[in-house]
Amino acid sequence: MSSRSLGADLLACIGFYTRLPVGARVDDFAAAQWAAPVAGAVVGLISSLVLLACLWAGIPATVAAAIALGVAMLATGALHEDGLADLADGFGGGRSRDEKLTIMRDSRIGTYGVLALGTTILIKWAALASLAGIGAGTAFFALLAAHTASRALMVLFTSRVEPAREDGLSANLGRIEGQTALVALLIGAASLVLLGAGLALLAAILLAVWFWGLERLCRHQIGGQTGDVLGTLQQGGEIAILVTASAILT
Repeated sequence: MSSRSLGADLLACIGFYTRLPVGARVDDFAAAQWAAPVAGAVVGLISSLVLLACLWAGIPATVAAAIALGVAMLATGALHEDGLADLADGFGGGRSRDEKLTIMRDSRIGTYGVLALGTTILIKWAALASLAGIGAGTAFFALLAAHTASRALMVLFTSRVEPAREDGLSANLGRIEGQTALVALLIGAASLVLLGAGLALLAAILLAVWFWGLERLCRHQIGGQTGDVLGTLQQGGEIAILVTASAILT
């Protein structure tokens, strides 16, 4: 693979997973998914730098954490948060597989979606605020690792679990090969090492449990995965890393 194609893969993923004005055309977007965690690292870096700037400006850790989370959502257009809300509405309100998929495709948000978003944002804020209270550097690396490793999970999930629909974002992506998923996982694992070997191992175990649990749930509920499932996977992974770091380091 040439350096030019690697750069195109990276720009294609950044352009897709964020609202940043970059992008590139690639012949095989599925093969470019090795760069999904790198796109996550870009989001994490932006959010972390904003967090550092707020802390250095004397803004309280609780407020700085809220601002950093808001910046991350702006950078991604709340792409994964939207998926989480749709999945919560579908799995919570649908009775049959078809009804769940129909609700998940509906752009309107319901009670389950609101509760899921509120709860997850509150957990992330509390964990990040506690880390920021320890030190700016600690919060910086934890947030960077959370955004990077959580997006590596999406690549592996897509390679393992078939799409639940014949159309839609996930189905149109195409098949992700094992080698692509492996590269993404190695990038995600490398980001976890920033937190230290022991914490990285514990976070990896929790991510594996979350991955396995969501895989079983979505196979049972809708017979596969969708873009909403992948968004939920990312959000849960981000929470697992931030909560683990806050629990151990504080």
